[in-house]
Amino acid sequence: MLPTVDTDEQWDVVVPDESVMRPGVEDLCGRLGLAGAPLDRFTEGTQPVYAVGDGLVLKLFPGAVAADGLVEERVLSHLQGRLPVPTPRVHASGTYENGWRYVLMSRLPGEGLAPAWPRIPRADRERLVTEAGEALAALHALDHAPLADVLGPGDWGAFLDKQRSGAVRRQRECGLPESWVEQIPGFLDAVPLRTDAPRALLHTEFMRQHLLVGPVAGRLGLTGLFDFEPAMIGDRAYDFVGVGLFVTRAEPGLLGRFMRAYGQAFEPRELLAHTLLHVYSNLPWYLRELPAPPEPTLDALAQAWFGASRASTA
Repeated sequence: MLPTVDTDEQWDVVVPDESVMRPGVEDLCGRLGLAGAPLDRFTEGTQPVYAVGDGLVLKLFPGAVAADGLVEERVLSHLQGRLPVPTPRVHASGTYENGWRYVLMSRLPGEGLAPAWPRIPRADRERLVTEAGEALAALHALDHAPLADVLGPGDWGAFLDKQRSGAVRRQRECGLPESWVEQIPGFLDAVPLRTDAPRALLHTEFMRQHLLVGPVAGRLGLTGLFDFEPAMIGDRAYDFVGVGLFVTRAEPGLLGRFMRAYGQAFEPRELLAHTLLHVYSNLPWYLRELPAPPEPTLDALAQAWFGASRASTA
């Protein structure tokens, strides 16, 4: 049985501790008819996730984030077979002891795109980026209405206002130097974001870390897209934060290729504004990971990471 985890303090004690987690996971697997199946905990991700044998994955959600488990189950069920890239198939889901939820899903084949990327030739990178753009377009084209009862934020304009009101504090707490922090209010004021933009089903963390690659029809292709617990309904541009920062990563030509495959282009300053407003925004981290702009301004940063000079090359 897994103990109650309703606070950050309980999370820090329970979730990392395999001596506590594994007996509960084994008990749950027994209830699911998987007693004795080999269990291998994944090291990545926030939630505790286990490979169960060779073909299944068990993802657990403590009571503190149990609603995310319902989101994962509902979104995966909604997506099944509807995207050009495979997503996990839900085998079972529900509640466990002490407020925990779980989703038992199929394990997708392939290797993570993030660790594989340095070994992938340029031509294959370009093809994978095209496939990723087509996959995101297909996701955004789906009817999101059946998920409106479990996905936020509901009022997109109010969500943007809330994120804007906390943007300076959030980046300062992340350790952003004041020379950058002081630019944020003026930049956001100068980049009006549409509160009435068409809504779409958003992944919100569309990145190499959530894409898998492997042999497809005799060549390297995308074999999976996963991790839908942070899904939202909102402006499509919001999903391009993950694309620019974690898929194309300012590599010349790739963002333009992605946008052509997606079927729409977005302005660099709009995407940087969404970057600053993103729920998980951490500008100091991005500045360490991505190429530096030619000058230390947010306008220059928008061009360096999302600009046409980097995005337009075929």
